[in-house]
Amino acid sequence: MRNLFNTKVRIILVLAVLLAAGLAVVAGVTNQSLPNMIVQGVMAPFRAAGTALMDTAEKYYGYMFRYEALQAENEALKADIAEMEDVARQADSVNRENTRLRNMLGFKETHESYKMVDAYIIGWSSTDWSSTYTINRGSSSGIEINMCAITANGEVVGLVTEVGLNYAIVKTVLDSTLEISGTISTSGYNGMVSGGYIDGHNTLLKMNYLPSDSIIRNQDQVVTSGSTVYPRGLIIGNVVDAGFEDTGVAKFALLETAADIDSLEQIFIITEYTNE
Repeated sequence: MRNLFNTKVRIILVLAVLLAAGLAVVAGVTNQSLPNMIVQGVMAPFRAAGTALMDTAEKYYGYMFRYEALQAENEALKADIAEMEDVARQADSVNRENTRLRNMLGFKETHESYKMVDAYIIGWSSTDWSSTYTINRGSSSGIEINMCAITANGEVVGLVTEVGLNYAIVKTVLDSTLEISGTISTSGYNGMVSGGYIDGHNTLLKMNYLPSDSIIRNQDQVVTSGSTVYPRGLIIGNVVDAGFEDTGVAKFALLETAADIDSLEQIFIITEYTNE
């Protein structure tokens, strides 16, 4: 047992001598001291770990920098798109206004006695029985109660019922309390047109008091008969259905409004006119 221990000691000593000799040779070749080489050997794993950590940090910083740059570019592109969409909306609005004004000029050429004030709709109130607009013109623009409102194509919108200095309320043709004397242009039959009375058809008008023997056809045009309030010949709507009143002594007709009440932006108030 003692001999075995002595043998192990000898082997360790031999290996230590060989290692020392090897380190001495390497130190002589590289001109480095033996302690310095030992320190470098010990520090080598730590240097490798530090280098790997620095590489990872540099990659992470590069990723964050690119992410922030892409995020800034994305925000800039969103701003550009929003600006372009706003310009497109403004262009569409101008185009629609130009179309309305061209139509109005054409309408005035055939109605030279009409004097009108243009107005934009700034509010709308609607229920099953009532329908009103608020417009941005009032008494300061020459608007008064009981003036007729029309579209650029001469379609009846309604009647001014309230006026302030810089605003007015227009009761539309769909309001149940507004009645207009109308004439079926193809046959000359007269009746009273109003809105708000037809169950399930609150966007339609009803023309009452038509003769029981009258012949009424779909798409017959109904125009104003003419009065101190409504000029003659303005388009109210077109017939979509007809039938007999409950009494059986008169007929009625259902009309689709000529003016698209749900989508109007601008209307025109007739301030003066002469019935032809």
